[in-house]
Amino acid sequence: MAEPRTLYERFAASAGTHPGRTALETDGRVLGYAQLRRLAEHTAARVLDALGGRRPERVGVLADRTVAAYASYLAAQRLGAAAVPLGPRVAPARLTAIARAAGLDAVLAEPDAAGVAGFPCPVLPFTEPEPAPEPAPGLAPEPAPGLAPEGLAALPAYEPRSDAVAYIVFTSGSTGTPKGVPVTQRNAAAVLDYAVDRYGIGPEDRVSQTFDLTFDPTAWDMFTAWSTGAALVVPARAELVRPARFIRERRITHWFSVPSVITYARRLRDLAPGSMPELRWTLFGGEPLTLDQAAAWQAAAPGSVLENLYGPTEVTVSCTQHRLPADPAHWPATANGTVPIGTPYPHLDALVLDDDGRPADEGELCLRGPQRFPGYLDPVENAGRFLRFDGRRATVHEGPGAPGPELYYRTGDRVRRGADGALLHLGRLDQQVKISGHRIELGDVEAALRSVDGIAEAVVSVRRAEGAEPALEAAYTGDAQDALTLRGQLAQRLPAYMLPRSFTHFDAFPLNANRKIDRRAVGALLSAQG
Repeated sequence: MAEPRTLYERFAASAGTHPGRTALETDGRVLGYAQLRRLAEHTAARVLDALGGRRPERVGVLADRTVAAYASYLAAQRLGAAAVPLGPRVAPARLTAIARAAGLDAVLAEPDAAGVAGFPCPVLPFTEPEPAPEPAPGLAPEPAPGLAPEGLAALPAYEPRSDAVAYIVFTSGSTGTPKGVPVTQRNAAAVLDYAVDRYGIGPEDRVSQTFDLTFDPTAWDMFTAWSTGAALVVPARAELVRPARFIRERRITHWFSVPSVITYARRLRDLAPGSMPELRWTLFGGEPLTLDQAAAWQAAAPGSVLENLYGPTEVTVSCTQHRLPADPAHWPATANGTVPIGTPYPHLDALVLDDDGRPADEGELCLRGPQRFPGYLDPVENAGRFLRFDGRRATVHEGPGAPGPELYYRTGDRVRRGADGALLHLGRLDQQVKISGHRIELGDVEAALRSVDGIAEAVVSVRRAEGAEPALEAAYTGDAQDALTLRGQLAQRLPAYMLPRSFTHFDAFPLNANRKIDRRAVGALLSAQG
């Protein structure tokens, strides 16, 4: 069996075959494959020079969807190192903690971000070789002559290893300490090979890149495009709230984002029916996609195939899919008003387990297969996260060392399997709370609130005051409504113990760096109101 191609091998093959084609459009610049490769080689050589010729194992990338970010990410791959995305707007103390946890050998940074944190390793402000590879305005990018960076030692031969770590994403840990998720080249290859084939991506295509580098779908965007000679097209933050205009003007063929984009676009009247006639593929992931959101997008892009994706970082970007039929009359009607997350990829093994670890139609989703990561960067975090299944019942694996490939990863997500086999996401297991002895899924309350006419989005949190019984508090966007009226409508859908104590209207929910609703910030705002 042939070894899977590494991320850099994919990019380099496209650069060799399509040197003059557009590889990247971002921040007002257009770079061809040869130009971007030259920048990556130049940057990789600078890292080697700074480290005295020593190959790094892990390289931080402190940049935000600019040329510097993408060239630096590729430079890490060229060196056979793991790329570790770092957010320039992240608090310096957290950046320092991530750098220490990752054991970074060097950080490649935007020039104006190079001094934001006290990194325990060399920090190299991004530079470009002379002359800078800028194409003439309005012209297609030209191939850059030669790939060897001048004035620096020649790069050593590239030695690909499919078992090497390709990148490390840091997620929020339950203890408040960032939790490192390493993804191997083999993990990435499994999802990329499947996605490139499924979505028919080729050299003529233009793929969106809406996620920050610290969010793992960025790797999907970059390397589905760069595996095939397609263009990666990056919207500015202001363009994200008007996706139809961006897609139309930049001739996007494949769009991938969080569903929240739809809500903001509708508020700005950007999703007029038929406004995205050339879009061929639409993918949403990262948070629940409501049927109402999907209908608005489908009307604006009637020629686009629309899929809902799901996947934790630990199973490499996405691992289930649900394709909505072209005719909304054939769409599913779900209990919580969201699009199913669908069926697992055919090369993955999935289990739905009840509280006793036995297969069931409703319970926790657990996964294994070539996309499953090798275990957390800190092995302590592996405790309780993996299961061994004997064909009848699963037991928690507490053994030392890295989890073997035969183990299932516990996603912490509760799902229900429908009659057609499609999975419906019911919320996080950690969103289950107990009030007055009753177990309550916050997602169930949110779904009921979203079903009220005029309500767009909903977040329900728990208020715990000293000496008082915990109580539910609801926040919502859409039409402002009287609290008593809202409570009365919910009382027709929910038992009394599930009714929120208060209802707060927001014009718009705060979003985190990945454009997802910042639930923690919403909860803090509710608490501040007393």
